[in-house]
Amino acid sequence: MDWIISDELGLTVGHVVGWTAAGAMIIGGVAPYIPQYRHIRKTQDAEGFSLYVCLTLLIANTLRILFWFGKRYELPLLIQSIVMNITMFVMIHLCVTVRKKNQIIRARERIFTAQPDETAGWLGQQSGITGSEKPHRFYDMDRKYFWAWTDFQSYVDCMLVFSVLGAAVTYLLIEFSPFVELIGFLAVFTEAMLGAPQIAKNLQNKSTEGMSVSMVIMWTCGDVFKTAYFVIREAPTQFWVCGSLQVTLDIVILFQVWIYRHNTSAARRLRRGD
Repeated sequence: MDWIISDELGLTVGHVVGWTAAGAMIIGGVAPYIPQYRHIRKTQDAEGFSLYVCLTLLIANTLRILFWFGKRYELPLLIQSIVMNITMFVMIHLCVTVRKKNQIIRARERIFTAQPDETAGWLGQQSGITGSEKPHRFYDMDRKYFWAWTDFQSYVDCMLVFSVLGAAVTYLLIEFSPFVELIGFLAVFTEAMLGAPQIAKNLQNKSTEGMSVSMVIMWTCGDVFKTAYFVIREAPTQFWVCGSLQVTLDIVILFQVWIYRHNTSAARRLRRGD
C-alpha cells in the first residue's frame, strides 16, 4: 500500500513539475522583454533598442515552427515560438509608434510593399495626375533601409513573405531528412546570434542608453540555465555549442554596459535636460 501511494504521489509531483517547467519555458523567453517594453513606454525613446533583435527572434522562431512539422518536438517549445513571435511584433509596433511620434520633421516614408501615399496623391493632383496614375511609395531596395521601415504593416508583410516561402520549401522537402535537420540547426544558430544586433547598436551609439540592462541580465541567466541543461541532458552538440555562443554574446553586452557607463550617464542626463 505504501508503495502504491508513493508511486501515485511521485506521478502527481512529476506532473506538477512538468507543467511548471512547460509554463516557465513558454513565459521565460518573453519575460526579458517586459522591462525593455516598459522602459520604451516610459521614456518614449526607442533608439537604444535594436529592431534587429526582433528580426533575429522572428526568423529563429519561424524556422523552429517549420522544423516542428518535419520533426515533432515538445509542444511547449512550439507554443513558446508562437508566443515569442507575437511578443516581437508587439515590440516592433511600440518602437515604430514611438519613433513616428518623435519625428520633428516628417521623413521620407520607407515601406516594404507598395501602397498609395496621401501626400504623393495630393502632389499628383496638383500635377494633373489622378485615379490609377496616383503615385505610390515603394520599398527602397537600398540594403540600409531593410528592417528600418516607417510603418508596422511592412514588418508584418516581410515576415509573412518569409513564412510563406519557408512553408512552401518545407512542404516540398519535408521527406528529405538533411533539409529538416538543417532547418533545426539554423533555428538554434539564429537564436544564438540574438545579442549580435544589440552589440552592433551599442557600438554605433557608443552608449547603452535606451537598452534595458535588466533585459540583458535576464537573457544571460536564462541562456546559462539553458546551456547547462543541454550539457546535463547530453543534447546534440550544436545545441550546447550555440548555447555557449549565446552566453558569450550576453557577456559582451554586459561588458559594453561597463565600458560605456560614462557615455550612457551623459546621454541619460542630456535626455532628462539636466
